[in-house]
Amino acid sequence: MQPIMPKSWNMESKPHKFCPGCGHGLVLKALGEAIDELGIQDKVVFGCDIGCSLLSWDFFNCDSVQTHHGRTTPTIAGIVRAREDLIGIAYMGDGGGYAIGSQHLVNAAVRNEKMFVLLVNNTNYGMTGGQMAPTTLPGQKTETTPYGRDVESTGNPTLGPEMVAAITGEGAYVARGSISNIRQLKGYIKKALQNQIDKKGFSFVEALAGCPTNWRTNAKDTWAFIEKDMAQYFKVGELKTPEQKEG
Repeated sequence: MQPIMPKSWNMESKPHKFCPGCGHGLVLKALGEAIDELGIQDKVVFGCDIGCSLLSWDFFNCDSVQTHHGRTTPTIAGIVRAREDLIGIAYMGDGGGYAIGSQHLVNAAVRNEKMFVLLVNNTNYGMTGGQMAPTTLPGQKTETTPYGRDVESTGNPTLGPEMVAAITGEGAYVARGSISNIRQLKGYIKKALQNQIDKKGFSFVEALAGCPTNWRTNAKDTWAFIEKDMAQYFKVGELKTPEQKEG
């Protein structure tokens, strides 16, 4: 039996290159299905960041660009400004969005750019060995926090969607989903894409995902960390919709 994959995927690049159990594949499948259901494959420009997300550069049969670390957001913002008929997707990890690329995320959100940022949160720098990231949970052990993250010296984990919801104007769409509920996550992604199609405002979705390679967890513990530990700190749901009015 052949697995059912999104029609918008580039089948020549499958199976993908992500680690076994990695959440990126599920997030990208949800994105592919949303693109299929909206019928926008021929209008999509897909941009991906450095880090684990760069392995998605050939995932889709659409125009794609792989950017420098943290620069995916301004690259896609420039593309959709030059070509308003295109649907721009900026795909990145928590490092690309909340660390080196945070200034671009903030300014694109403030300007209410008509683009979509899809950010994968797996609480660590996955590609470079599992160091502490902006989203590493308090007490979580990583390569650079072997005794657990100390918030007194490193600060608290970044709450990206909450920040974006606070600084975007009317018409923005902001949500946080999880690979533990793919149907819900796909629904958020689809709404974010539709918001860009309608040219209402900035669209941002954070996806909670697993990294069993660097977490050093089996399937059961990986799922428990996503559904319990991560979801307890990073609340899943819609934070801002175009129908909400300012004030």
